[in-house]
Amino acid sequence: MFLLSDRIPKYLLGKYQLMATVLFTALFSLVCILLVSHFFTGSWFSLDDAVSSGVMLGFYVLCLALLSLSRRLMYINRDEHITYLGYILWLLAEVVAVALLYTGLSVAAPSLGLPASSIPPGTLFARALMAVTVAVGVPYILIGQYFAIEDKNNTMRLMNYSSVVTDLPIGPQDEKRITLFDNAGVIKLSLTQDKLYYIESDDNYVKVWYSDASGAMKQYMLRCRLKTIEESFVDSDLVRCHRKFLVNINKVEVLSSEKDGYYLTLDAAGVEPIPISKTYEEAVLNRFNSR
Repeated sequence: MFLLSDRIPKYLLGKYQLMATVLFTALFSLVCILLVSHFFTGSWFSLDDAVSSGVMLGFYVLCLALLSLSRRLMYINRDEHITYLGYILWLLAEVVAVALLYTGLSVAAPSLGLPASSIPPGTLFARALMAVTVAVGVPYILIGQYFAIEDKNNTMRLMNYSSVVTDLPIGPQDEKRITLFDNAGVIKLSLTQDKLYYIESDDNYVKVWYSDASGAMKQYMLRCRLKTIEESFVDSDLVRCHRKFLVNINKVEVLSSEKDGYYLTLDAAGVEPIPISKTYEEAVLNRFNSR
């Protein structure tokens, strides 16, 4: 689940993803145009003759250029913390721009030597808005879902929660090792459960807080969603207690009830108490009761 104020995932703003979005949208909309053009016989938006076909092709190329420019601007501004709300408004602006372009061409058709439309401009714009929403919105949704699944699978298949291979005596906290990789398959962080304290969400990244060999608290940042780690290590002692936090239940020193809810205090100096949100309260309390 996401909030409109949350930053959109980075995988939607990559150069490859943006190019693929434009190309897929171009192909999808071309199919839509070929399917519906025969319903517009007698207007400029048809394949009735060479002139109408040429104008329709020009309109298609112009729309494609408009979308390409829009995606280019989005790529340039990818580091400006684009939120889900901002992304949705950006897509709506693209749809409105294409609909306005179609309406403008339809109104100007007689001066271009093309058949005039008997439909009022307001109605033309409303119909164009609906058609463009389908022709552009559907491929945006489909390819967005594809990249979301691809990103999740790439990360989840690289997560590893396995037994430690060693010739030393294995303690109760050392039986499992948590290993995190990047999407290229390069190992980034591997540590035993007793070293891991908590994991904190930071937009499209996570901060892994752990202790090193000297016992000092360290932080490691990894490009991944907290939900992905939660699902990958469902059988571990990592417990989701908040939208922004996963904690190692074995590192909890105090569970306290305050006026604004429950808090977890870890046995690490300098770490602020971690809140338990209402969403995860019951699950966390049940985990404590079962210990």
